[in-house]
Amino acid sequence: MKKTFLSLCFFISIILLTQSCQETPKTETSAKKESQQSLNPNGDSELAVLMRQMFEEAEKVKEQIKKGEEPKIELDHAKILSAHATEPEKVATQEFKDFAKMYLANIEQLKKANKDNVEMVFESLVQSCMSCHAELCPGPMVRIKKLTIAKK
Repeated sequence: MKKTFLSLCFFISIILLTQSCQETPKTETSAKKESQQSLNPNGDSELAVLMRQMFEEAEKVKEQIKKGEEPKIELDHAKILSAHATEPEKVATQEFKDFAKMYLANIEQLKKANKDNVEMVFESLVQSCMSCHAELCPGPMVRIKKLTIAKK
């Protein structure tokens, strides 16, 4: 009996050990946290994180427009003017501020756009991103270009 009890305890311990060592399934929240982890080994600036969030929202808006739905803008895009940047000297320029204000004006137009002009307003928004990045930080342009709504 004692031997059976010890064998049972050993067996249960092995099961518990193997279960605790298995990878846990990713929840939507853990997957989102993982996708928001820094792409930069030195960490990301507040502005870099904000711009990634802006891109993700723009992807959703693009799909909403393609489906004929009203675009939903939930992000606080005005933070573009105050977020700490990787290269603060670039965002301190009047050029960056002008591009940012143009972008924010396009966001406001998108919020008010009707079904007849929403696609054109969205394309103008994407173009404002492309223009700024062409002048100040060209790296993300390939990705931003994918936001355009292709004509079929």
